[in-house]
Amino acid sequence: MSPHTAAAYRRDLEALAGHLERRGSTDWRKLDGAAIRAFAAAEHAAGLAPRSVQRRLSAIRSFYGYLCREAAAEGNPAEGVRAPRGEKRLPSTLDVDQMARLLSFRADDRLSARDKAIMELLYSSGLRLAELAGLNRRDVDLADATVRVLGKGAKTRIVPVGRAARAALAAWFGEHPGGAGQALFLSRDGRRLSPRAIQQRVALWARRQGIAVRVHPHLFRHSFATHLLESSADLRGVQELLGHANIGTTQIYTHLDFQHLANVYDAAHPRARRRTRP
Repeated sequence: MSPHTAAAYRRDLEALAGHLERRGSTDWRKLDGAAIRAFAAAEHAAGLAPRSVQRRLSAIRSFYGYLCREAAAEGNPAEGVRAPRGEKRLPSTLDVDQMARLLSFRADDRLSARDKAIMELLYSSGLRLAELAGLNRRDVDLADATVRVLGKGAKTRIVPVGRAARAALAAWFGEHPGGAGQALFLSRDGRRLSPRAIQQRVALWARRQGIAVRVHPHLFRHSFATHLLESSADLRGVQELLGHANIGTTQIYTHLDFQHLANVYDAAHPRARRRTRP
């Protein structure tokens, strides 16, 4: 697992340990499903979002899976315990015109050439922030129009790179020639550009281009998937491009596509259009 996941799971288990200590119970072997449900309910009542409660339950299930393998527990009390249902939130996206406006700036120096290559690649290939930050030059093949990505679970996938992204990458290579093993995107002092720095640069260009919504690297991924589905309706293909292990994760973008169609219907159908009062 990634360091971020490990740190999050540690916090989840520490939250459970604190909950148990406050109730005078510190023996992992004596916990049952009722105790885990009480913990989940207490966390939700304290204001924790349902998705965060679900992650905490996932951490507990993984922990007890380990305890069972080590013969330190006889069963997994978190099995079958569900998090409370929350409101289904669809990811935000930029429409095609907004994305074109965001990417329309001129790359007339080294820094802007790097930033344009970052943003074009995010949108062209639907990469996660960590995937993009971890790329080396040898991972990009401009002649083959592909990029090799190391995704979640240390799984590698090959993703196409579009025409605009290839042109932006070629311009960046021209501004900063480097070796195949060097990081693809570098800071001013020649170090690998951090995920936080990429977030800041993306937000900066969004403000400069007059985009009125909060823009972050993952918004490019959401927009990439939504725009592909709107034009192709190929859910399996989008799943492969995004690197989702489960197609259920990809299906959220079908809801976004339907939302787009519903908006078109509401705006165009004679029986759906709202009448304005005189």
